[in-house]
Amino acid sequence: MPSVVGLLEQHELAARRRVDGLREEADRIQAELAAAEQEWQEWAIARKRVDTVLAADGGSTADTEVTEDPRDADAQSAPRDAAKPKSQVPVWREGLAWPALSVDYQRILQLGADRVRLGQGPVTCQEMAAAFGMDVVPARVEALRSKAKRLVARGWLAEPAPGRFTPARGVAQPDGGS
Repeated sequence: MPSVVGLLEQHELAARRRVDGLREEADRIQAELAAAEQEWQEWAIARKRVDTVLAADGGSTADTEVTEDPRDADAQSAPRDAAKPKSQVPVWREGLAWPALSVDYQRILQLGADRVRLGQGPVTCQEMAAAFGMDVVPARVEALRSKAKRLVARGWLAEPAPGRFTPARGVAQPDGGS
């Protein structure tokens, strides 16, 4: 008849082998998880960079003055919801209407105008993201911040406090109001 101590040792040995095997598997999974997380972060960074590049106009028109273009008068005839590829934000001047901007920029201006009309004050980029139904994550918020800052630089928006945006004085609303 086998001894009780011998049986306990056999069970202990089997349990230790199982623990060792599971630890090896856990180490392998941890290493695989770390590699997968690294790849995921690299793809997220790549997407953010592409968003930044696509949202930015490369600074090519930041210091140039926009001259009167007869096509500005025809901008209303373009489909309202069609986004302009690589759209550029013209410097605001008296008489320049919102349709000169891409739909994304018009949405930012409209939100700011609505907030002023309702007496809610300037809008933050987080509030913009939420209002536009976007995920309020850094990539989306920063893309909106980039667009809002571009509108400020070109005279369409004002930034009365850091990170808070409102339509600039004199910028007419689409219906002709101000």
